[in-house]
Amino acid sequence: MIFKESIEKLGFISEPISKDIDIKKEIVRLKKEKNAIILAHFYQADEIQEIADFVGDSLALAQKAQNNSADIIVFAGVNFMAETAKILSPHKKVLLPDLNAGCSLADSCPPDEFKSFLEKYPDHTVISYVNTSAAIKMLTDIVCTSSNAVQIIESLPKDEKIIFAPDRNLGAYISKLTQREMVIWDGACTVHEKFSLEKIIQLKNENPHAKIIAHPECVEPILLISDYIGSTSNLLQFSQQDSSDTYIVVTEPGILFKMQNASPHKKFIPAPPNDSTCACNNCEFMRLITLEKMYNTLKYELPEIHLEKNVIELAKVPILRMLEISEKLGL
Repeated sequence: MIFKESIEKLGFISEPISKDIDIKKEIVRLKKEKNAIILAHFYQADEIQEIADFVGDSLALAQKAQNNSADIIVFAGVNFMAETAKILSPHKKVLLPDLNAGCSLADSCPPDEFKSFLEKYPDHTVISYVNTSAAIKMLTDIVCTSSNAVQIIESLPKDEKIIFAPDRNLGAYISKLTQREMVIWDGACTVHEKFSLEKIIQLKNENPHAKIIAHPECVEPILLISDYIGSTSNLLQFSQQDSSDTYIVVTEPGILFKMQNASPHKKFIPAPPNDSTCACNNCEFMRLITLEKMYNTLKYELPEIHLEKNVIELAKVPILRMLEISEKLGL
């Protein structure tokens, strides 16, 4: 009862953990005992990425959620990611260590408002970014991620009318890249919109040989000065294959953990936000997941993601279309 009340009030189990417990070892033990898998996004804290069985971007995580032999999926990410895992593996128990781990981009697209918006464009194909709630996916024709959005748009006939939601910056970038006119929902990720153009330029002046690499959710002025634009996984791959030794990374700094591990001889500088004197721009939602919450989640198998059957059935269709197109294109 106390744990149920804890989840209802706090969104997570707040049971104190003994100092004698080695949390990482206990997490590994519980994973094995319960046949559980931990899926983590690149934006998670370093210690979460270290303990995860798989770390990736939204596309890779969706693919892994669909194809694994675990009985329990513990998602080290945010709500929409855990929902996607449940939609793709409805027979499995999907756990999210903190139900408060939301997403500013997903929140910028309320289902009721989006439904009314769609009624104005009845003859349009709806392409929604994976960073949306299950309710938005139910209103969508094809889901996309930043790794495959361009390819999905280009897979459609050139005369097809398209609505893109919810990220205005990603939508504008894709529209420009593909030369396709799209009706774009006015949403955004607060993390990617907070990066400071002036401070990035200052960093470039201090590190003239550094390359600026940015996520397409950033505002256009930052994209215009970037040497490379790509999804989180694309940025990681570029940093490994490129010949430069210094990079100014304009996305959530959790990705620097993988970048530094993959290229220890290179230097990675996190781009700073407008409203801070520190060189950090963490996603507060992503950082709600901690080792302590992960341990309690595995121990008690709570909090659990529950979705109604009709939500799963309707939201699954556009996700499967994305995965099918991605597989055909070798993504």
